Amino acid sequence: MKYKAIVFDWDGTLMDSISKIVESMQTSAKHLGYPVPDYDQAKNVIGISLLPALKQLFNVQDEETAMQLFHTYKDHFKDHAQISSPLFTGAIELLETLRQQGYILAVATGKARQGLDHNWHHSNTKHYFSASRTADDAQSKPSPDMLQQLLSELNLSADQVLMVGDTTYDMAMAEAINMDRIGVSFGVHSPDELQKHNPLAVIDALEELLLHV
Repeated sequence: MKYKAIVFDWDGTLMDSISKIVESMQTSAKHLGYPVPDYDQAKNVIGISLLPALKQLFNVQDEETAMQLFHTYKDHFKDHAQISSPLFTGAIELLETLRQQGYILAVATGKARQGLDHNWHHSNTKHYFSASRTADDAQSKPSPDMLQQLLSELNLSADQVLMVGDTTYDMAMAEAINMDRIGVSFGVHSPDELQKHNPLAVIDALEELLLHV
C-alpha cells in the first residue's frame, strides 16, 4: 500500500449534490433581491466553506449581509428536498473495497458538520470514515488546515495520505503541504483547472481510483 489513508472531499466527489447547491444559491438570491448567478458562477464556489463562498459569489463584505445570505441559503437548501443528492455511481463499492484493503478513510468538506452528518445518515456511509473535518472545524479550503488537523488526529505524515477531490480548492490545499492528490472530472472544476495543481491523475469514474492506490 502506497498510502495509509485517503481523504475525500464530499460534494461533487462522492455525492452528486451540485445541482441542489446551485439551485439553493439561486433561490436565495431571488429571495433577497440579488442578481441571480448563473449555473457556472454558483457552481464555481462550491467547495469553499459556505460563508466565504457566498461572500465571493455575491461580492459581499459586510458581515451582517453575509449572515443574512448564509441563513437564507440554509433555509432554501432544506426546502429543496425534492432535488435528489445521490452518491455517484460506484461510491459505495469504492469505499467498501478501500476499507477491506486496509485504508483509513476520512472526509474534508466545506459542508457544515450538521450537513455532513445528515448525508452520512441518509447514505448509510458514516461507518466507512475514521475522521472528518468540516467548515465548522477548520479554516475554509484552500487553506490546508483541514488536512493538517486530520494528519494530527490520525498521526500520519502528508506523504502517507492521498487527497481526492473535484475542485481546485481540494488540489490547492493538498499541494500546499506536499500531499499527493487526485482530481475527479465529474464535479465542479474542469480537468484543465485541476491539472494546474499537478495531481497524480484526474479520473473520470470513482473506480479508477483503485488504479492509483
